[in-house]
Amino acid sequence: MKYYLIVAFTFLSVLSAAAQQVSLQGRVYNPVNNEPIPFANIVVQGLDLGTVSDENGNYQLTDMAPGLYNVRASFVGFKPNTVFEVQVTRARAVQLDFPLEEDASDLAEVVVSSEFSRSEDTPISARKLNTNEIERYPGGNRDISRVIQALPGVASTASFRNDIIIRGGAPNENKFFIDEIEVPVINHFATQGSSGGPLGILNVNLIKNVDVISGAFPANRMNSLSSFFEFELKDGRRDKMFTQLTVGASELTLSNEGPLSEKTTYILSARRSYLQGLFRLLGLPFLPTFHDFTLKTKTRINDKTELTFLGVGAIDEFALNFDLPGEEDEEERDNRLFLLNTLPIQSQWNYATGVKLKRFRSNGFWTYVLSRNMLNNRAFKYQNNDESDPQNLIFDYRSQESENKFRAENSVFGRGYTIKYGVNYEFSRYLIENFDRTVEITEGVPLDVGATALFHSYGAFIQGSKKLVNEKLLLSGGLRMDGSDFGRSASNPLNQLSPRASVSYQLRDQLFWTANAGIYYQRPPYTVLGFRDNDGRLVNQDNDVQFIRSTHFISGIEIQRPEKNRRFTVEGFYKLYANYPTSVRNGVVLANLGADFGVIGNEPVMSDGRGRAYGLEFLAQQRLFNNFYGIAALTLVRSEFTNPNTDGFVPSAWDNRFIVSLTAGKRLKRDWEIGARWRFLGGTPFIPFDLNASSLRSNWDLFNQGLFDFNRINEDRLRSFHQLDLRVDKKYFFDKWNLNWYFDIQNAYNFQAEQQERLVAVRDEQDRPLVDPADPNRYLLRSIRNTAGSILPTVGLIIEF
Repeated sequence: MKYYLIVAFTFLSVLSAAAQQVSLQGRVYNPVNNEPIPFANIVVQGLDLGTVSDENGNYQLTDMAPGLYNVRASFVGFKPNTVFEVQVTRARAVQLDFPLEEDASDLAEVVVSSEFSRSEDTPISARKLNTNEIERYPGGNRDISRVIQALPGVASTASFRNDIIIRGGAPNENKFFIDEIEVPVINHFATQGSSGGPLGILNVNLIKNVDVISGAFPANRMNSLSSFFEFELKDGRRDKMFTQLTVGASELTLSNEGPLSEKTTYILSARRSYLQGLFRLLGLPFLPTFHDFTLKTKTRINDKTELTFLGVGAIDEFALNFDLPGEEDEEERDNRLFLLNTLPIQSQWNYATGVKLKRFRSNGFWTYVLSRNMLNNRAFKYQNNDESDPQNLIFDYRSQESENKFRAENSVFGRGYTIKYGVNYEFSRYLIENFDRTVEITEGVPLDVGATALFHSYGAFIQGSKKLVNEKLLLSGGLRMDGSDFGRSASNPLNQLSPRASVSYQLRDQLFWTANAGIYYQRPPYTVLGFRDNDGRLVNQDNDVQFIRSTHFISGIEIQRPEKNRRFTVEGFYKLYANYPTSVRNGVVLANLGADFGVIGNEPVMSDGRGRAYGLEFLAQQRLFNNFYGIAALTLVRSEFTNPNTDGFVPSAWDNRFIVSLTAGKRLKRDWEIGARWRFLGGTPFIPFDLNASSLRSNWDLFNQGLFDFNRINEDRLRSFHQLDLRVDKKYFFDKWNLNWYFDIQNAYNFQAEQQERLVAVRDEQDRPLVDPADPNRYLLRSIRNTAGSILPTVGLIIEF
């Protein structure tokens, strides 16, 4: 009888265990030494539900209803960590790990800890977005470059491009790291020498968090003046395979993750566009095609050693569509002909790959990063797009940028202090093959050159922080130096000493005052460093081109309300620029360029440009609370630079002056969700056309567009721009799979953003330019309206299994 009771009890226990479905699982650990934290408390906010981790730091939470939850982990002697908006489904358990930092304060004292992350190295001007905020952002089209436009200090262009302008800085002043590995290009059809493009290459399904740092840069980051983006990708699942399929309006994306072995996990993504088919149906004059991929593996060699591999890449093709659309009016025809006559045929591919080895010990860890990246850019243009005659070739451009990098960092954590130091080395190769007739105006002869340049760069840093007064006072500072052999001044790292210091004080519970000052350097783009004349001479090396310098001063107040997941910040900033490259040909500082297709900096320059950007930022952030979330950001900013052709400071191309971004969303019953975003940006300056130079037949036959009057840099200004984006999501949760469809409307009220007018030739019935009867050396020209913006509805489908 006893035997049967034991069998029955065991059978019922198995049934009970099988009935309990795991909803959340993961590990609680100390990020300093990677050791598990046993008996930590894991609590789901808003529910009477929680558990504790076992002796290995592992935990499980079972039988949670599908939905979004804020989950908090805590343990005595450690700072609590809250992960917001964790999506729970029935199809699979969510893998959620919690790193808990040790609390150095006296446990006898009561110190209210912050639920919003505050880095010791970057206690100010740092914002974090999680995966759900990125995926559901209205108008973001699942593109991280568009999502961060919700943050203060971030401006964008009114066109369909996603160039990032932070605190009045140029688009090329931003740098991107994925799992601590630098990835120079994160956009399709990127502008060489700058950044940006119409679409990002990163699949947001793979992103766990992104930190946007717009000031107080840590000393272990180099070569940027406006911001650093720190992307953290998810680790692959440790238990079983999981797949996600996303069908959008312009592309198909497949991602997959799971274990490769007991110690190794993977996560990968591949995407293919079918945007070219849609553009052909719409009769647009250009046909873009793109592919991209991402792969990450993580191997836990032992309890103290982790190895991460990352691969990111993209392939882009850009062709012209000469098929005539349906009926079109005169303005539509002129705009189509303008694009066909000015846009080049372009192809581009890039990749970045690297490995990161992390070796833990009791009081810190070593980090070693070895990586390689490459960008190949090709563009050509024939007069009237007639490739039958080689004499019609206007320009043919091909270049390659490749970098091989090594970085070693040691992080030491003590009671109330941290010290980090390290070194880095980089070997770069720049290849250029360039034929260009457009320089005949200034040089008298076409440019025809092909050569390779090699560069060596090196640097070192030290950073430290110390907490005082029961952790209410934080002092941090760092020093780095960088050198490179691209110029005489640049080769001496003592010329690029880069100190920075921060102070943060907790005035009262959840009220912080923080200030920072620092000097930062950025290497000019390879297009500048590798430019050669017809004699093969590195022109800008002879001109002693220098590192660009920016000095930052920042101060701000932050108020946190963790009981309601709220945060308020006010920050003022002042940036001073020096050594900015200035074009010898046209006298414009390169800081004004970068938000268009093509190449920036492939010309002779002098490092004599100066600039300044200053302003005030306001942020109110509501993390998910009572099914509501939102971000309100207001920025007042001025951005000004000197130019050799003008006197004093002149507004830069990024001088928006006034930026507003309001984003809000609400979770409804039955897994519906609605969201909206409204943006307002002040009009930006632009350079007027030189009508006399533009109308010359010799110039127009070569350029097919207006030439700028560089003696009137940014004299005119566009009208302000505003746009409303809406989004609706509906989720369905099944036992083995999930379904999410969304409907996104960009520019819901069809606002037509003013752009600089286009200068076009007056044409006859055969579409030939008409010669000015008063001057046979000139064409008749006229201006046509140029606007950006149309209602863009998008329907997407996401399937997870």
